[in-house]
Order: sequence, then structure tokens, then C-alpha cells
Amino acid sequence: MYNRIRKQLNGILKTTNGPRGTCSGDAHVPEFEAHRHIRLLTFNIQVGINTSSYRHYLTRSWQHFLPHSKRNQNLDRIATLLSNYDVIALQECDGGSLRSGYINQVQYLAEASGIPYWHQQLNRNLGQLAQHSNGLLSRYRPLDVTEHRLPGLIPGRGAIVARYGVKEDPLVLVMMHLSLSKAAQQRQLAYIQELISEYQHVVLMGDLNNHAEELLNNTPLKHSNLVPLPNTAHSFPSWRPERALDHILVSPSLEIRRSEVVSYPVSDHLPIAMDIKLPKGYLETF
Repeated sequence: MYNRIRKQLNGILKTTNGPRGTCSGDAHVPEFEAHRHIRLLTFNIQVGINTSSYRHYLTRSWQHFLPHSKRNQNLDRIATLLSNYDVIALQECDGGSLRSGYINQVQYLAEASGIPYWHQQLNRNLGQLAQHSNGLLSRYRPLDVTEHRLPGLIPGRGAIVARYGVKEDPLVLVMMHLSLSKAAQQRQLAYIQELISEYQHVVLMGDLNNHAEELLNNTPLKHSNLVPLPNTAHSFPSWRPERALDHILVSPSLEIRRSEVVSYPVSDHLPIAMDIKLPKGYLETF
């Protein structure tokens, strides 16, 4: 029954057909400098909709389907923030459909913020209605970037994995947007845990739709030894943050220089920022 439902949903959402996403190419992107600190940001941008009240979920819901004249103004405000960071994980982007004015929002934000590398992962293809996507923006050239579909009853969740540094011992960044269902989260994080299990320097970042304590104690991530932000790092809703749903989780090997919830309410989520550095002597090992 599960396979039949999944097959039907795949057909409706067109997740098995057409392009999975696109990227800028990396020939023009500066090489990664492992001795530098890295300014990370994760941000659920809600396809550029400015939400500042629960009532806006109703009164502005049409913006999830139709274009809005002020959407790009809000994207420009987001780009102003992004310009202060080095590697950015974006969730709830549109890859270019009617509602976004056929603008690839990942590309738009990269160009508007002056960040040379971008990668869009198309997770749910609704044709001209919507192009649900994750995004990666980077000032540095990754070793490689791979896309992963995350398991779940309803298709459409994905992760982007970008590796930096040296191939023998890379810095691995995993950017994702997890399902709301706890059962789906268990399956998705089991998949992620298997991906990262052999790496020493790992960053998980994105909208994980759960609190860090639950993620690190009661899901497969309990085997990861990742370090969270404080429990007070509430990011949702942006106008009255009460829940810590957005996270940057890092390996103990990485030095955390600074971390914060950024007070920048232009979406229904607030962005999370972290400044990290690879361990001393990292380059001397190779």
C-alpha cells in the first residue's frame, strides 16, 4: 500500500521527471581556505512571503500560488542579510514558477547578495504552479555537491551535501528541510546519520521541524555526538519566537566562535547564524 501511494504521489508531483535542480557552476568561485573561519547561516525564506502574524497565513496564503509585486522587495531584504555570510542553507525557495514570477529565487538571492556559487535542489515539481526547492549559496568552491531525496510517505523532502577542504578529511555540510511528521523525521535522520557517520567534521543545518533535545536524544542523531545551539535559540514564529525549529548542529571537532538567532523578521522563521573554524593543525595532517 505504501509503495502504491508513493507511486501515485510521485506522478502527481512529478518528482521522478524533469530536472532535479540547477547550479551556477564553480569555475569562477574562489577555492576554500581551510585556515579561515566560516560564517554559516540557515534560513527558511517561505518563498519570499513576509509573514508577521498568524492571520497572515490566511490573508496572504494566495501568495503561495500567485505572484506578488512586493515579493522581490522582500527577497532584496533577505539578500542584504545573506551578503554577510559565507555558506548559506535556504529552505522553502521557489525554483521559478508562476508564484515567483518565474524567478529562480536561489539564483536571485545569490546574485543580489554577491555570492558566486549557488545550487538549487528541486524537491517538489508542480510545474508552473510551484518549484519547491532547497538552496545552497557559497563564497567558496566545494569539493563536490550531491543531492539526496529523503524518505517519507509524501515525496518532496531533500538534502544537499557539500564537502569542503581536503578529500581525505573534508568538512561536510548537510542542508535540509525535514518533514513535520515524527515518524518521517526518524526515517529521514536515519538516512542522514548513515551519510555522515564516517566523517569527523560535520555541520547539519536547516529547518528540522523539531527541538534539538528531541533530535539529539530520541532520533538516530543520538549516535552523532553533534553539538546544538542553546535551547533558548527560538526561531519560530519570527514575530514571537517560541520554538527552536531551525538548527545548526556541528561536530565537537569544530570550534564555534559565535552563534545566534538573527533578529531579521522577513519570513515566518528567523535565520540561525554560526561562525565556525576547523581544528588547529587541520591542514598540517595532509
